[in-house]
Amino acid sequence: MTFLSRLFRPRADPREALRPLWHRTVEIAREPEWYAQCGVADTLEGRFDMITAVLALVLLRMENDRMLAAQTGLLTELFVEDMDGQLRQSGVGDLMVGKKIGRLMETLGGRIGAYRDALSEQEAARTGALASAARRNVTLADESRAPALAERLLALQVRLAAVDADRLLEGTMP
Repeated sequence: MTFLSRLFRPRADPREALRPLWHRTVEIAREPEWYAQCGVADTLEGRFDMITAVLALVLLRMENDRMLAAQTGLLTELFVEDMDGQLRQSGVGDLMVGKKIGRLMETLGGRIGAYRDALSEQEAARTGALASAARRNVTLADESRAPALAERLLALQVRLAAVDADRLLEGTMP
């Protein structure tokens, strides 16, 4: 290989290693139980809310692992890439995409903070705090089911905590 061909060859996208995790995150967010049993509205807003809820838990799991913490930005970039494509596909013009992506990132950041705070509560108060955070951050068709949503989110958080870093990156989490 010549010097110039090495210099100008395309570099591998570091996000590709996280793409299986991104796909699994979206799969989990689309599970019918969130909508049928937990009262999440089966609307565009409700589905976006579940993607951000599951992604927030995955990112919080990654933050707590030295090996994964530095890669949270790459996973977030996959979220942005996907949302950018979704916005463009739905007809949002180029001039507005950047503003909308900025708002989506603010939303994600706020939700990460809300779920982080709720999960840091004492065990006895955790479900209530998470239900409260879910009421504020998830479009619910039935608000009385927020505790069921909180319990399912807690169960997901426990499953994520139990998965080792390599399996998490592979997207083979339960």
